[in-house]
Amino acid sequence: MAIAEHDNVFIFVPNLIGYARIVLALIAFWFMSTNYVISGWCYVTSALLDAVDGHAARAFNQSTRFGAMLDQLTDRCGTTGLLVTLAYFYPRYMFWFQLSIAIDVACHWLFMQTSVVVGRSSHKVNDNFIMRLYYQKDVLTFMCCVNELFYVCLYLLHFTYGPLIFGASLFKILAFLTGPFAVLKALISVMHAYVAGIDLAAVDVRERQERRQKSEPVSGKKVE
Repeated sequence: MAIAEHDNVFIFVPNLIGYARIVLALIAFWFMSTNYVISGWCYVTSALLDAVDGHAARAFNQSTRFGAMLDQLTDRCGTTGLLVTLAYFYPRYMFWFQLSIAIDVACHWLFMQTSVVVGRSSHKVNDNFIMRLYYQKDVLTFMCCVNELFYVCLYLLHFTYGPLIFGASLFKILAFLTGPFAVLKALISVMHAYVAGIDLAAVDVRERQERRQKSEPVSGKKVE
């Protein structure tokens, strides 16, 4: 079914999906400390819709900067809300959850902001080899899924061991399997900050050089 062309970005299909993600995340936050069933389903559904809005943006030719920013903010805020709850549930590991929040928010914000400053069409477009590899569709989807699965398993383990496989908790098995990928994703986030820092510093150097050239007297003209 064809979608009529219009320029009201706020009601583009992927952005409507984005609003639904926000509502689901808020419901998940509300029940996060009391009802793991409602909260878990809402949180996971919100996270999975992250892939759906991307497909919708491409299918309907509705990729926008607003949608990309909405998507990023929903991802960051959703994960942060879950990590805050995990820090409350597991106070012994609070520092590591705080560190995860700081790395996730700061590094992605710097990377997104730098992409705008240097004029890239998308934050996923970068000359760095690791960034190009990370932002390949299958790699990015896998890393995001296993990262979220790790934190969701930690959340569920606070309430229940879940199904047992040969006497072992399925949630605990998944947490052990996905944990290393969560650490790897955090390291890649640090790489985001490093790459963005290099690019942003290059902009500063270029702008300083341009200002210096403008302030220098033109050759051959007498300076009063």
